[in-house]
Amino acid sequence: MTPRFDAVLFDCDGVLVDSEPITNGVLRDMLAESGWSLTQDDCMRLFIGKAVRDERALIEAQTGRPLTEDWMRAFYERRNQRLRAELQAIDGAVDAVRAAHGHTGGRIACASGADRHKVEFQIDMVGLRPYFGDRILSGHEMPRSKPAPDVYLAAAARLQAEPAACLVVEDTVTGVRAGVAAGCTVWAYVPEGADARPLVEAGALQVLGRMADLVGRLGR
Repeated sequence: MTPRFDAVLFDCDGVLVDSEPITNGVLRDMLAESGWSLTQDDCMRLFIGKAVRDERALIEAQTGRPLTEDWMRAFYERRNQRLRAELQAIDGAVDAVRAAHGHTGGRIACASGADRHKVEFQIDMVGLRPYFGDRILSGHEMPRSKPAPDVYLAAAARLQAEPAACLVVEDTVTGVRAGVAAGCTVWAYVPEGADARPLVEAGALQVLGRMADLVGRLGR
């Protein structure tokens, strides 16, 4: 039987937009310039789903330098420049959002751990703003970021939905844990061929090998 959710809460990076390789590429380059050389895979493993600021202690320990506001501003500027030039929607994400919008009568939100400026311009770039409107929430504006549940609890409250009646769509262990901690049902988007076990172990109840699979799972 097709589940019925009162609201659907989407993560942004890696779920709606293919931004993670771009953002992590910039981060890897800037960390190397600061004295910490990482492979792309190691950078993704260490930082995916996390706010760079939250990893201050690790970065400072590895580079031997303070993580200054100037460094963060330079990171945001270089990241945003690359995103504007290269960003694309995750294949099938637009159809998935459209299906979720129809399934819930418009009660959908984007609940991201990233800064608001980044989330909003990415949503705008891939043409999803009409579906989300002002229902875009940033973990940077919450008392705690993912894996704490704050941003998902805030999204559920914005939609006047009980967390237990909300579906969260996530692509990282950090995000899955946040959705589970909020009391939501969590489905994980894991591209076909990638290892879904860590997300299932974190509490994801279903795995989407393609974002377009959400259309059939929700029903029409």
